[in-house]
Amino acid sequence: MQIPHDTRRALDVVVALVNTAAEAEQPDGLADVGSLREFVREYKISDIGELGVRDLAGVRTVRGKFAQVFGASSPRIAAGLINELVATAGTTPQLTDHDGYDWHVHYFAPGASLGDHLAADGGMALAFIVVSGEQERLRRCEAPDCRRAFVDLSRNRSRRYCDSRTCGNRLHVAAYRARRKEAGAGLPEPGAQQDAQQDPSPGSQQEEVVHGGQQQEGADHP
Repeated sequence: MQIPHDTRRALDVVVALVNTAAEAEQPDGLADVGSLREFVREYKISDIGELGVRDLAGVRTVRGKFAQVFGASSPRIAAGLINELVATAGTTPQLTDHDGYDWHVHYFAPGASLGDHLAADGGMALAFIVVSGEQERLRRCEAPDCRRAFVDLSRNRSRRYCDSRTCGNRLHVAAYRARRKEAGAGLPEPGAQQDAQQDPSPGSQQEEVVHGGQQQEGADHP
């Protein structure tokens, strides 16, 4: 699937933002303004002024909307959520070539808050996916103990885990061990087969071989 560079970057930020949400044993990745500043630095989000508590609340709201898009059961529902996001953000498309990047489009209005910035750019990136008929690529990890979001960019839409090197490998190893255990359950205990050959049960075919095929009724076996 061919995705423009700016759209790909926006999708990366959307996924990262959704995955900051608190889960079972994972604390909120945006617990305070400091962590929000770190998120902005890590993902090199441009045109951002001083951040405060209002920005933190706004970004958390956008995060929840993005999460709903990943959980949408149909393109129509996803489209409705995206339309709401970009309309609220006051989307204003403009061409830019900042920081050494070639020409690309920013959708947030000049001076927009961080929440509106993310809603506009992220919302339009998600819109690109829906318009392309690829909404099903917006997925959650299928590992039982992981619900991280990801965008499946595989050629045949076959990706099931957020990271094949962690969740994918972990699940494959667990499945392999389960198969080995199940296969081993039907095997005799070590040495059992040898014992059976050395001490055949009365009346068995092995006993007839051991005793020359003749059985004495009522006789004791040596």
